[in-house]
Parts: sequence; structure tokens; C-alpha cells
Amino acid sequence: MNAVTPMPAPAPHGGSRIAVRTSRALGWQGFGAELVNVSAGLHRMSAFRHHRVGVHVGAPVTARCLCDARRHTRIQAHGDADVIPAGLEGQWNDDAACTIFSVWFAEDFARRTVEQLALNSADAQLRPRFQMRDPRFQHLAWALRAELEADDASDPLYAESLCTAMLVRLIGVEAMPGNLRRTLAPRTAARVIEFIDAHLDQRLTLDELAAQAQLSVPHFKALFRDTLGVPVHQYVVQRRVERARTLLLQGRLSASQIALETGFAHQSHMAHWMSRLLGATPRELRGAARDDTAMSGQERTRR
Repeated sequence: MNAVTPMPAPAPHGGSRIAVRTSRALGWQGFGAELVNVSAGLHRMSAFRHHRVGVHVGAPVTARCLCDARRHTRIQAHGDADVIPAGLEGQWNDDAACTIFSVWFAEDFARRTVEQLALNSADAQLRPRFQMRDPRFQHLAWALRAELEADDASDPLYAESLCTAMLVRLIGVEAMPGNLRRTLAPRTAARVIEFIDAHLDQRLTLDELAAQAQLSVPHFKALFRDTLGVPVHQYVVQRRVERARTLLLQGRLSASQIALETGFAHQSHMAHWMSRLLGATPRELRGAARDDTAMSGQERTRR
């Protein structure tokens, strides 16, 4: 989207960046995030093929940066964000160590989002922004950070929903114009639900779900929530938990097999969501089922 901007001869690089959390193992595709500890000193960043947003975490620091042939001096406070489009180099100097929540979007991911919003290319450029203070964007960023730091992350569909909303916010348009319908047609909703149920054991994406409804991802997300009453990622997790509960009560498969059959990353991931949504662990559900079976047998014996 953007041409590489030549930089002057760089000064010696003196700062360090250490990622303390990363999304590499979470199955996110087309986007990612890291929580990075950044030392005081001079840092240089090469031009990347993807778009980046760095959100400042914690105590304020004074930062001096050079990017897109412009110099900036500012005090970065908690939640302030810098938007660096693909193809831009940059360098900055922090007067103290800090932490950055860094989010990146692949150009293909960004391009699909722009195309689905039916915008012309002039309206849809991601432009460099520094010290951006946007409460709605911060809310999305902190939700994604919580997902990154969670012991048991949600379905990747949730992170994808957050990143799509972040891109829409950065582009600066509304996800769904007011003249579009506000709910899914009944047949469309049924088709999407059938597709979800038939593919619970697989990684579902917003692209393929929106394709079932023949809608753009931003429009589909809004209509799905208005139709079903919950966001699409939450609905998928609920259906996975319901399917897992049914299989556990049948007693034919192990808990680890059931986790795979219902699309959870592993057995503890399944247990986390069952405890959260049902208030019981897989072991407790199976124990209750055995107790019910034993009591039924005793009743039949007494008769």
C-alpha cells in the first residue's frame, strides 16, 4: 500500500526489544500480537511487509521518533498508539524502559477487509499516525491483549473479530451503513448455523462463515450478533461446549478425544470453557452422569 521511505544514515542502534508474550502458537492467521519489553535508548525498525500498531503500556515515557520523513517528540501515555503502515522504516529514542503491545496485520488481511467495506482505494489507506488516542480502539486493543495473556485463549475466531474491528476503526469508517438490513434472513441464518455445526472440529474463520451468508465480514459480524444475540465467536464456543457435553455424557470417548472432536485446542482448553459456561468440569459432568445411571438402576431393581 505504501512505498518505502528512504531514511538518513542511521545512528548506532542501542536499544533492545524482548517479547514476553507472542501469538505465534495461538493459530492466528493474517494477524498477530506481541507484548514487548523495550529498553531505553535508540531503536531502528526496518520496513515491514505488514502493518503495525504499537500501543504503549504503563508509565509515561518521552519518545523522539523519525518516521515517514517527519520528526516527533511526545510523551507516550498508557493506551497511546502509533500506526506504522507496511513499507515504512522508522527510528525512535525512549528516555526510559517501557512496554509495548504490538499488533500486526498482513497486507492480504487488510486488503480483504477494505474490499469488503466497498471503499475505493483512496478512502482506505492506512496512514502513519502517532500518539493516537482513541478510546474505542483502546478497548479493542486491551481485549486482544487479554486474549494474548489468557492461560486458555478463546477460539481464534475471537481474535480475528477483534482485529477486523481494529482495522475498520483505523481506516475510519463504519462497519455497516445504516441502509443495510439489520438481521440475517431466516434461511441464511439456518445455513450459517448448519455450517458451524458441521465443522465444529475444524478451525472456523470469519471469511468462510461470511461466505455462507454471501456478505462481507464486517456486515456479517453485525447481522449475526443482531440475529443470534451473541457475537459469532461466542456462539461457536457455546456450540462446542454443548457438543462436548453431549459426547461426555454418552461416555464412549475420552476427554482428550472429545476435545479434538469439538474443535478445542486441547483437553484443558475444553475444561476451561465448560467450567466457565456450564459451571462444571468434564470430570464432574461424567461423575454426575454415572450417579444418575446408578440411581436409575437402583430404581429399576426396587420395582
